[in-house]
Amino acid sequence: MNNMMIGRYLPLDSFIHKLDPRLKIGSLLILLVSVFFDAGFLGYGILGLFVILLLILSKLKFSQILKAIKPMLFMILFLAVFNLFFIQRGNIVFQFWIIKIYDQAIIQTLYIFIRLVLIIMMTTILTATTKPLDLTLGLEHLLSPFKKIGFPTHEVAMMISIALRFIPTLLEETQRIMKAQASRGVEFSEGSLKEKILSIVSLIIPLFISAFQRAEDLANAMESRNYNPEAERTRYKQLHWQVSDSLAFTCVLLVTGTLITLSLI
Repeated sequence: MNNMMIGRYLPLDSFIHKLDPRLKIGSLLILLVSVFFDAGFLGYGILGLFVILLLILSKLKFSQILKAIKPMLFMILFLAVFNLFFIQRGNIVFQFWIIKIYDQAIIQTLYIFIRLVLIIMMTTILTATTKPLDLTLGLEHLLSPFKKIGFPTHEVAMMISIALRFIPTLLEETQRIMKAQASRGVEFSEGSLKEKILSIVSLIIPLFISAFQRAEDLANAMESRNYNPEAERTRYKQLHWQVSDSLAFTCVLLVTGTLITLSLI
């Protein structure tokens, strides 16, 4: 559980940490869309190098990114294998009994693997370099145009921020419950299917109780401070767009434009 990096802020002194949260959130959305452009391996190579550059500028370690990828490895491998055996386009490169693997299936599987890894890396860089409060401010600023149509921008931004904030807390709580259950003889990795299901139930039920209790405590704390999401609010911290933000956003647009161009060729 300690391997989960998404949602965990790392207080480092880096160039990426100092950028405006609006820039980082907007750039992430643009790059997430760019990931799905059919730009070929050249396009993914360019995007991969750009993400690695962001990783270096943020002073994050590659081992920390590997920790973020590890919990999602099963899903990545499952999707990769699923596409490998069920996509039937192109030339057959391997055949055994009724199993046939096509060259297009291999290419699409590699695409899926690269896309998921890049998505995890970019999301991890955002959450590791941006404070939860800054994420709330950035989201609220980006969603502010929707206030004209009655969209609850502050409430949505606050909910997203609280969700990201409590991911590491719930993971630590899960680890604590697993150790407590293991001390009582519960085995999570051994036993029959029925025993594994019962062990998971013994983990989920106290975890849900703890999560609801934390939610109630947070709600009571906010209510005791007269928190009103509909009231007009002033902020001690104001966001300021710097020259470095403009340069960083220009780089993001250049990378995105390159991917669009490659996908159209």
